[in-house]
Amino acid sequence: MISMSSPDERLLWLLGGTDLFKGLAEKDRAVCAARFRQARFDKGQILFSRGDPGTHLYLVAEGQVRLAIGTSDGRELSFQIAVAGDLFGEIAMLDGSPRSAEATALTPVSAYTLERSAFRELWSTHPAITDSIISFLCWRVRNASDRLETIALYPMEVRLARFLLVAIGERQAPPGRRLPLELGFSQSELALLLGASRPKINVALGILEKAGAVGRTSDRLFCDPAKLAAIAQSHKG
Repeated sequence: MISMSSPDERLLWLLGGTDLFKGLAEKDRAVCAARFRQARFDKGQILFSRGDPGTHLYLVAEGQVRLAIGTSDGRELSFQIAVAGDLFGEIAMLDGSPRSAEATALTPVSAYTLERSAFRELWSTHPAITDSIISFLCWRVRNASDRLETIALYPMEVRLARFLLVAIGERQAPPGRRLPLELGFSQSELALLLGASRPKINVALGILEKAGAVGRTSDRLFCDPAKLAAIAQSHKG
């Protein structure tokens, strides 16, 4: 259910961390923020399905949203878990084409939405926003190429190490200690994200564990960023 909302500091802060809006001057970001609306979704609720009209862009404020596509043999392949600060649904909103994936709330979700006609009005009246869209689309192409290279050329433990490094972000481990990491989704979800089976993820985790890059408990991982980075840069498969 969507309700009206005026721009607030959290929205401006979240927009400043996105690849689409971070390059804008603060005044232009504020103009964009004024056109966003708040939305809340229940756990398990479908935000949109594949083939739906691409009417809105979504910015997650709280919670997790799974983005997935169906395969020809009836399986579902997750390709992203959107968390706080993540944008999704932007491509269909930009070109007006039907949705290419399904978005489902894995938890209760608080989000901000931007309607397509409002965004078209923004980019037609603010040249800086048009420049930001071009930069964003170029970044998406490069990012897609990098992901395809990772899937095609690197063994599973390297792919998993790279994924965990992204999840860790800028956090640094104290000397001689590992960083706790709560992924917030199941090992099966992790397998779908990496285009693998759950047994292959278990094998890759075992390799990382044997190398001292991770430690496991029942509900979290403990990661050594330096050792993960060394594995992430290792040979191509």
